[in-house]
Amino acid sequence: MTVALTPEASRCVMTQIVMPTHTNGAAGVMFGGVMMQWIDVCAGVAAMRHAGGSVLTASIDRLDFLSPVHVGEVVVLMAQVNWTGRTSMEVGVRVETEDMRSRHRRNTTKAYLTFVGVDAHGRPLSIQPLTLVTDDDRRRYGDAERRRAERLRAAGRQ
Repeated sequence: MTVALTPEASRCVMTQIVMPTHTNGAAGVMFGGVMMQWIDVCAGVAAMRHAGGSVLTASIDRLDFLSPVHVGEVVVLMAQVNWTGRTSMEVGVRVETEDMRSRHRRNTTKAYLTFVGVDAHGRPLSIQPLTLVTDDDRRRYGDAERRRAERLRAAGRQ
């Protein structure tokens, strides 16, 4: 049975609670590096689901901290594959905090990461193309293609 490799099929949702060890102490604001680690793990799971195996983080194209996250807050990370190439893919991550009392969510961080599918020897491995189903899938794919073209221009490879 063949499973369609849609963005939704790759989706990963992780939930964490911010503990004092995750913060700078005095102000109780979460370290950006801890958030980056959580983002890389969540995005990596989404990439692995699409690749059907191992992946390596190639780059973090964009990481925007939109709002501070504080000790005691619940963090919800959501990742999915937006674009695929021959051996690489872009994964978008949205991070929100959730107030347990009101159930209100606040967007705090967004990021775009590139992963490469790899074989057992760490060599690049061809991955299956992404199956686009919804208008949102097609919009995200187009946006990701533009980001990729800009990365290649900036690196002098296009």
